[in-house]
Amino acid sequence: MIEISPFEVQVRFADIDLLGHVNNVSYFSYFEMARIHYFHPLLGTDWDWMEQGVVLVTNEATYLNSIRLHDRPKITVSVTEIGTKSFTLAYQVFVGHTLCATGSSKLVCFNSNKQQTIKIPQQMKHALTLLKS
Repeated sequence: MIEISPFEVQVRFADIDLLGHVNNVSYFSYFEMARIHYFHPLLGTDWDWMEQGVVLVTNEATYLNSIRLHDRPKITVSVTEIGTKSFTLAYQVFVGHTLCATGSSKLVCFNSNKQQTIKIPQQMKHALTLLKS
């Protein structure tokens, strides 16, 4: 297991709805930013995302407690499943010690230049095993 600090979200005014809390759709942007935050130390900055990229096929969220404008949510990411071509990430969103949301994303490895799915590259598969929960 590798130790990566949780991704800290800066809640934007545009993320807030009329009820004064983060709108449900903003969580999916937060998940995407958290994925990038975790992939950077796992795969480095020279990873060729066009040849060995990913496409999102499923995104889910469960909302447990409201997040407000001045909160500083932190998101942890773990891997729950690794297949041949796809993998599933799990997210936990905390404000302080309060769990505010959970989520998951299924991603499929994809070569954008050839427009086809690919097997999970070995280096990526190894990196993902470091996050396996």
